[in-house]
This record gives sequence, structure tokens and C-alpha cells, in this order.
Amino acid sequence: MTDINNEEEIENSKAPLVSHLIELRDRLKWAVIAFFIAFLGSYFVADHIYTFLVKPLEITYKDMGYENPRMIYTGLTEAFFTYLKVSFYSALFISFPVIATQIYKFAAPGLYKNERQAFYPFLIATPVLFILGAALVYYFIFPLAWKFFLGFQTTGIETGLAIELEAKINEYLSLVLKLMFAFGLAFQLPVAISLLARAGLVSAKGMKAKRKYAFVGAFGAAAILTPPDLISQIGLGIPIIILYEISIHLASVMERKRASAEEDMVSDADNSIKEENNLDNDISETDYNEDD
Repeated sequence: MTDINNEEEIENSKAPLVSHLIELRDRLKWAVIAFFIAFLGSYFVADHIYTFLVKPLEITYKDMGYENPRMIYTGLTEAFFTYLKVSFYSALFISFPVIATQIYKFAAPGLYKNERQAFYPFLIATPVLFILGAALVYYFIFPLAWKFFLGFQTTGIETGLAIELEAKINEYLSLVLKLMFAFGLAFQLPVAISLLARAGLVSAKGMKAKRKYAFVGAFGAAAILTPPDLISQIGLGIPIIILYEISIHLASVMERKRASAEEDMVSDADNSIKEENNLDNDISETDYNEDD
């Protein structure tokens, strides 16, 4: 009899596991399909995407008096794999809403209603902040940084030997993607801090006390994530500091909301206890009157 009960328990435990695996398979399938479609579409316009990414360099060249700037590739397959790389990251960016939605739908059944509602703003804020970070580096940092690096070129009139940049397409793409991802990820700081504050792992008071260390860490991270020029490092360090201050404010807001929610829970619990006590008293009085 015991063996039969154990077998039934094992079979019952297998059923939820199988259903979860089927659900995971379906979610992964839609995420992969979305990515594949975005990849194919991106590959057909990869040259236009790359032209958009190289536009700041072209404008900087022309502003400095170079009428016919050019880029090169030295490997036979370099251009092909560069366009594949462009297509891959473009597809990842385009399909991110679908991938994030599938991840959320898979995890949502295991969350409480208030937890699901809490995740909605973060699902929207994450891509928006990433785009803001990428836009900052594209429209502000790139022109300044490229002008700085192109300033090392010489015509050779004084030295007799010209030094000119012939940028390789794959190296330029790697540098651009590195900077865009660095700024995009740095702009996720308010989202990360808000989640940690909501979970009670960080506090606004503690963040204020460690502000000076955070400022040093911001410029340290900027020095690691950006090329070795002050323009890029300052351009990333200052936004991180601003975002840290915004995160402190968001953490304090989250703390007030959590405290309010806890007070409501305590109040509801007290009211429930009072109602139960009143009900018990009413029942006792009724029984006493019946005995009389």
C-alpha cells in the first residue's frame, strides 16, 4: 500500500514538471522565431544600419576638412561577418520586447498579483533607459571622441611622413557597440536600485552614506568600460552620478510604499482579529441568552 502511494506521489510531481517544461518550450519557440525574423530583416538592411552607425565618424571627418573619408577591411570575409554582427545585435534589440514578454509570461503564474503589477514599470523602463543611454553616446559622445582621436592625424608637411587613419569596419563596429552597451547598461542603474529597494536589500539612507564611494566607483567603471580618453570617461561618469542620485530618490519612494503596504497589512490583520473577537463575543452572548 505504501509503495502504491509513493508511486502516485511521484506521478503527481511529474505532471507539473512536464507542464512547466512544455510551457518553457513554447515560450522559447516564440522568442527564437521573433529573433530569427528580426535577424533576416536586419541582414537585408545591414548596410543601412552600418551607415547609420558610421555617420558620426563621417560628419567628424568632413568637419575637419577631409572631403573623401573612407573605411577599409583587410580580410576577405571581414565585411560579411561585420554585417552578420550588425544583424545579430539589431535583431536582439528589435526582438527584445517579444523575448521579455515571453520571459514574463513564463514567470507570471508564480508571482502574486502585486508582484506582477510591480514588474510592469520595469519592463517598460528597461528598454527606454537603454535607448536613452545609446542615444546619449551616439549624438553627444561619438562626435567629441571621434574628433579627439582624429586629431592625431598629421599631413606630413612638418615631419615628412603623413599619419592618417584608415579605420577597419569590424574594429569600428566593436568600439561603437562597446560604448553603446556601456552607456545603455549604465542607464539601467535606477531600475536595478529600485528593484533592490523594493526587496529591502538597499536603503536610501545607506546609499546617501556611501555616496562618495559611489562617485569614485562611477568614474572607475567609466574608465574600464570606455576607451582611454577623458571625453568618453567623463561622458559616462557624470550620467552614472546623476542616475545614482535619481536612484536614491526612487529608493526612498519605494521605502515609503513598502512601509505603507506593511501598515495596511497590519491594519487589515488587526481589523480581522477585532472582527473575530466581536463574532466570538456575539456567539457567547447568544449562547448565554439561550441558556437563560
